[in-house]
Amino acid sequence: MSPASLLALEGLAVARGGVQVVDVPSFRLEEREFVAVIGPNGAGKSSLLLAMMSLLPRAAGRILHRGREIRAERDAVALRRRMALVLQDPLLFDATVYDNVAAGLRLRGLDRRETRRRVSTYLERFRLADMADRAARRLSGGEARRVNLARALAVEPEVVLLDEPFSSLDLPTRQAIADDLERTIRETNMAAVLVTHDQSEALRLSDRIVVMNRGAIVQSDAPAVVMNHPVDGFVASCMGMETILDGVVRRRSGYEIVVEVAGREIDALGEPLPGESVYCCIRPEQVLIEVVDPTQTSSARNVFPARIASVTSVGPYLKLRLDCGFPLVAHVTGESFAALALAAGKSVFASVKATAIHVIRRAEGSAQWPRVA
Repeated sequence: MSPASLLALEGLAVARGGVQVVDVPSFRLEEREFVAVIGPNGAGKSSLLLAMMSLLPRAAGRILHRGREIRAERDAVALRRRMALVLQDPLLFDATVYDNVAAGLRLRGLDRRETRRRVSTYLERFRLADMADRAARRLSGGEARRVNLARALAVEPEVVLLDEPFSSLDLPTRQAIADDLERTIRETNMAAVLVTHDQSEALRLSDRIVVMNRGAIVQSDAPAVVMNHPVDGFVASCMGMETILDGVVRRRSGYEIVVEVAGREIDALGEPLPGESVYCCIRPEQVLIEVVDPTQTSSARNVFPARIASVTSVGPYLKLRLDCGFPLVAHVTGESFAALALAAGKSVFASVKATAIHVIRRAEGSAQWPRVA
């Protein structure tokens, strides 16, 4: 008999204000597993975290901890003492950094010696040791987030639930705190569930990604699977496939297919049959931009004359929105942008390998999925 999951949800339904916000037939969190939950605003991500802690009343379903069902309120209280919840905004006491990190330990009745040891350990883990005596009101935004995380993890919970703990931070601070958090969770063998809008963060930190929409889990799998093999257009959009094209399969030879999109043909790989409606999903980093037609010197397929419609900066890349007769998004480095003398309005050639196009069958009569901004 296989061991019970650390935490399990079965047939869970939660309503808030008369509206069902969570509808999860099954969810499992294993020992030492790091799960990222992504989805648009209103998808039910935060409600799922609160339900895991039995902080929201359930309309239906069960919560099990190591196979034991959480029934009475005393069971729920006991479960919460094994968990920690970190919200977006760090709600710190008007006290020193040390006292803030020690707060949860004192509430649990740890003696002074063990409290000092734990506080010292977690101040070091989150690079706060030199500011133990500083007043919390004098902290920067990033420092306050570190204190908030140190306080939550110092109680050494079995499960830590994180609701957008890095929101509104600049990228270098966000990445540094995320690295310290991941290292601490891994080294202490905690399990974690992280709610985030940042798909790159989910890919970097987690063992498994759960995509939610309208209270339901749409896909749950290893990060590489969710990123490269999304089950539908909604998941593809969540995972950064910024080009998702409606098309119809015209020809197939073995695993090679030709899809018609806006009157143009795209070579791809897939199982759909001629006549089937599909989505062609393309990640921006898979689009190659050239100023000279590559078909003149190579056997490249999927080469499209294009006009750069707009240019925007996205972190270390520049995002190009292209008009190829259909919309296409590409990322280029600053060096490539300058070397190719690219600019809005310029004519270029965009190419994509057939192996870089993820084809998803579109169910007959299905509506367009809700796009993720």
